[in-house]
Amino acid sequence: MQLKAIGNIQLFLGDAIEVLKGLPAASAGSILTDPPYSSANALRANRDVSTSRKYSFRQGKYPEFDGDSRDQRSYLAWCNLWLSEARRKVPASALCCVFSDWRQLPITTDAIQAAGWVWRGIVPWDKTECARPQRGRYRNQAEYVIWATNGTRRLVGATAPGVFRCRPPTDRLHMAGKPVELMCNLLQIMEGPIIDPFMGSGTVGVACLKMGLPYIGIESNKIYFDIAYNRIKNISKEN
Repeated sequence: MQLKAIGNIQLFLGDAIEVLKGLPAASAGSILTDPPYSSANALRANRDVSTSRKYSFRQGKYPEFDGDSRDQRSYLAWCNLWLSEARRKVPASALCCVFSDWRQLPITTDAIQAAGWVWRGIVPWDKTECARPQRGRYRNQAEYVIWATNGTRRLVGATAPGVFRCRPPTDRLHMAGKPVELMCNLLQIMEGPIIDPFMGSGTVGVACLKMGLPYIGIESNKIYFDIAYNRIKNISKEN
């Protein structure tokens, strides 16, 4: 395991579950993360192909990412493990937001409840009409944020929208990268430090930097860890 710090941002290179186990209880305020969905893995053949073949038309443009070879049963069991560990690191009433696509949406809502969180709803991310069209079918132009709380949460403070509409970034550093704008919108009612067990290229970390929130990012892939570290370091210098 490796740790690098940039101000109030801590970046861990290592397995998410192992790093979470090593963090002190109630050491963070909220969870916001975009795990590898393991989408389209109902067939064994799909579990054997690279992530770029599954998710990108431009093979070789982005590094491959880890943890995307699980079928739905093992995805449920794995999500239960890391979501249970994550819940131990936040106080009562804390928010947890986890991204999913339509295929894994039912499994992820099961996992978040199995881990002891109180499931509160689903926030759609409308990726606009730039999402790939399919003739004779509805356009899959949404992904989803399953949100939950660690027990009860008082009805105080600001209200956040229940749907966000913004295009995927054109300058992303990860084939599944999300917009910084989207993460900033989700963070507006969350308390820091923010734990992100699947940091990827560091988009949540960049959003936390912009929002002035402490951040704890975890990434198992050394290539993406370095991308996230350099990205966050460079932006922190600009600020």
